[in-house]
Amino acid sequence: MTSTVRRKASEINKRWHVVDAADRPLGRVASEVAALLRGKHKPTYEPHLDDGDFVVIINAGKVRLSGRKAEQKVYYRHSGYPGNLRKRTFAEQMERRPERVLERSVWGMLPKGPLGKRMRRHLKVYAGADHPHQAQIVGSDRAAEVSAQAEADALQEMIENPPKPPRLRPLSVPETPTPRLTRREKVASWLVELEEARAVAAADAAAMADVEEEALPEEEEVSEAEAETVPQAEADSVPEAEAETDPKDEAEEN
Repeated sequence: MTSTVRRKASEINKRWHVVDAADRPLGRVASEVAALLRGKHKPTYEPHLDDGDFVVIINAGKVRLSGRKAEQKVYYRHSGYPGNLRKRTFAEQMERRPERVLERSVWGMLPKGPLGKRMRRHLKVYAGADHPHQAQIVGSDRAAEVSAQAEADALQEMIENPPKPPRLRPLSVPETPTPRLTRREKVASWLVELEEARAVAAADAAAMADVEEEALPEEEEVSEAEAETVPQAEADSVPEAEAETDPKDEAEEN
């Protein structure tokens, strides 16, 4: 059985992407960039990790809006002091700092908190087509090619030398639960057990009696002649002094 593998922050490799915003709707560009910054385009996406890539947006000054939003959209800013509310329309913001428009749109689609702040640092917006990140982009592409080649080699090695299948354990048959007995059935089972115990006790007592009878010595049989001679021998063995005397003889002597 396989278990879910959680990646660490040190195992994350970030690439560099270039997005051209010329003549594209603001919302479409912002949603695409936000997905790249969060890492949702990767199969290893983790909501709690900064798994996204770096994004470079060029031609931010040529982004467009649909309908009359260029005139109706207003950006508000307040310092916290009374009466210090500042507002600008979309057209005014595009004249002053066009990259700020895309930054605010993308920031609104990122998580709020420390994780979102780290993702915001990976966004680079430029009003024109020039940017100073060409070296990072080239290095990122080369690293991606090397990683893809390594994955292809590993897959080919696995195809040529497939791993041995794991040993499967026999399936255990679940035990059928014992049905619950009613009070009458319980009493009947107790009576049966009591009768069995009594029968076992009686059998043990009978066995013990047989053993005791076998252990007693057998009495020797005495013949009739021996039985008659034994009392005569006992009478002869009595001394004459101890013989019984007549009471009349004792009186005459006195």
